[in-house]
Amino acid sequence: MKRAIKSLSVAMLLALVTITSAFSPSSAGGVIKLGFIPLTDCAPLVVAKELGLFKKYGVNVELSKEASWANIRDKVLNGELSGAHCLFSMPLSVYTGIGGKAGSQMKIAMVLSNNGQAITLSKDFCGEVGFKETNKVAAAVAALKKRKEVTFAMTFPGGTHDIWLRNWLAAAGVNQKSVGIITIPPPQMVANMKVDNMEGFSVGEPWNSVAAAQNVGFTEITSQDIWKNHPEKALVVNSEFATTNKADLKNVMKAIVEACKWLDASPANRKKATTWLTKPYYVNAPIAAIESRILGSYDLGCDLGAQKYGENNMRFYNNGVVNTPLKAHAIWFLAQYVRFGMLKSAPNYKDIAEKLILDDLWAEVAKETGVPVQADMKGFKTNLDVAFDPNNPAAYLSTTKK
Repeated sequence: MKRAIKSLSVAMLLALVTITSAFSPSSAGGVIKLGFIPLTDCAPLVVAKELGLFKKYGVNVELSKEASWANIRDKVLNGELSGAHCLFSMPLSVYTGIGGKAGSQMKIAMVLSNNGQAITLSKDFCGEVGFKETNKVAAAVAALKKRKEVTFAMTFPGGTHDIWLRNWLAAAGVNQKSVGIITIPPPQMVANMKVDNMEGFSVGEPWNSVAAAQNVGFTEITSQDIWKNHPEKALVVNSEFATTNKADLKNVMKAIVEACKWLDASPANRKKATTWLTKPYYVNAPIAAIESRILGSYDLGCDLGAQKYGENNMRFYNNGVVNTPLKAHAIWFLAQYVRFGMLKSAPNYKDIAEKLILDDLWAEVAKETGVPVQADMKGFKTNLDVAFDPNNPAAYLSTTKK
């Protein structure tokens, strides 16, 4: 009887270990699962997979297509995903309680891309507002509000798309409280605009391109027109994975760095990447919609013609400028949360940035891969805003438009 009880206890213990392992971050040498959302800027992960770069650096990576940023958040936090292609500001939003349980930590390992997002307006605005005609937006919104409620969509509360939308509204003189702001997953934006669920949306490519191609809406402004060379997507990782699997994480990052260099090396490489991204198990969008904008040619829609982007197009490496995760940028996003009333009081800016950004780890990877590390905590200015000093967010907030 005692032996039977003892055997049962051992069996239960083994079962518990098995169950726990299934929901723990990948162990050294095991499968490392990285999530992504079907957007053009998941390209570094796709390229690293398709070119065999993860294998080159000795890591067994499985890519997992996810339905929403909320899915990414939950799976990174519980360890089902070791890491993911993620909105740069999402860990900040989650930690501060805007987009998740306050205090939850998702670590920012490196930046994957700059630029390449946009704000699309529905055909309701066609002829009333042109490309980058921000000064005409308020009057057009006011006129439309006489006929119906005006709603804009973004992809995650406090995420980069949310902040581009709010910055654009502020620059246009539209009070964010006077319009609806809802959350829609990126691949569902165009379908929701077709059925009149929103009058505008802020999202990554290729969904702005798809909206223009399908004559559903037009590109009013791109994110690089709001802030040239802004941080956009990042490699965000589970906190435990970053601590216990540092060697594996560094090798994942090295593979992604090489993929980022490859993407920026030539238009031919980007065209090749597009043939992978168009597949159903990746972005699942028309190849023309992906290729045109990753190459810098924007057919705006609404008979507005095409806009060409060169050095301020979507960037993945840019001689090393892209990939350093900067605390100064994190502090800017935190300041936006205060500016737009998403946080009632100023957070501990530097403490949060230091807690969530793995800049020391990035410095190691950069040194080992020959990538220059960018200087941090320097002031900068976005295109539609006043200058920002990360050492004095309060001064910035005293002069900004709500």
